[in-house]
Amino acid sequence: MRSVFTALTAIGLMIGGAAAANAEPITIKFSHVVADTTPKGVGALHFKACAEEKLGDKVNVEVYPNSQLFNDDNVLEAMLLGDVQLAAPSLSKFNKYTKKLNIFDLPFLFDDLEAAERFQKSEAGQALLTSMQDKGVLGLGYLHNGMKQLSANKPLRVPADAAGLKFRIQSSDVLAAQFEALDAVPVKKPFSEVFMLLQTNAIDGAENPWSNIFTQKFFEVQKYITESNHGLLDYLLVTSDDFWNSLPDDIRPVLDDCIDESLKVANDSALKIAMEQRQKIIDSGESEVLQLTPEEKAQWREAMKPVWAKFQDDIGADLIEAAQAANN
Repeated sequence: MRSVFTALTAIGLMIGGAAAANAEPITIKFSHVVADTTPKGVGALHFKACAEEKLGDKVNVEVYPNSQLFNDDNVLEAMLLGDVQLAAPSLSKFNKYTKKLNIFDLPFLFDDLEAAERFQKSEAGQALLTSMQDKGVLGLGYLHNGMKQLSANKPLRVPADAAGLKFRIQSSDVLAAQFEALDAVPVKKPFSEVFMLLQTNAIDGAENPWSNIFTQKFFEVQKYITESNHGLLDYLLVTSDDFWNSLPDDIRPVLDDCIDESLKVANDSALKIAMEQRQKIIDSGESEVLQLTPEEKAQWREAMKPVWAKFQDDIGADLIEAAQAANN
């Protein structure tokens, strides 16, 4: 009897092992809107390589850059519907899910990218990753792009120079208020349309970090770039809470490790890529890069200062204070 039981057990294990071996790989679609050569693009490709190396045919990671699949305005809904599993929209895109992430759109909040990273790694910054979990969105980590610069077809040295100009912005009320404070006209449009809008003079200018200005060739259709460093353009790597928690116990920890590894690779490269691409823009001679004097920069700070007070109640004074502390 025991031998029969043993035989049946062995057969069961063989069948189970065969089923596991023949199981379909878990497909993970990673959709984003920028080029493979940006920090986010580098991170996405590193995640694919890491996951497929460590998990073999258990997973199949598909990366879709340059808005090939979805843009940042519809990718979160697609993710919650299961059409993609990973996305990395800019931090401006989560207003529908939480007001607290509006903090990253406040002008002149962070002195530099290093200060932004210190805040993101702090207790307050890490708590924001799970601030949308009740709505099905789980943050996995922050991805850097860099500090934003202003571009236009006229020199922007003081706030008055921006008056009356149309600037493309992300769908953020904070960014709209920022340009309204300059008596400029904010225009909410998808990132994939920016080059055409600039090329056809449908808008006058934009705000972007160096990597976007270079990889999307915005410098070819903007005569001047003011090195203002007035804001931050970073991303939040997110997934569906249901999807992530449904992953098998032997797969999710490995993907967690690959996420951490890819974020580090991307973020370590962000400043280096930004400076390299800034220099390529200067060397091209297509755009003139303008340096602000301390007095000119102070005027921009003062002009945008009312934006903080306008959104303080939505964001939370304590969160703003924690972010400011990261500058020290």
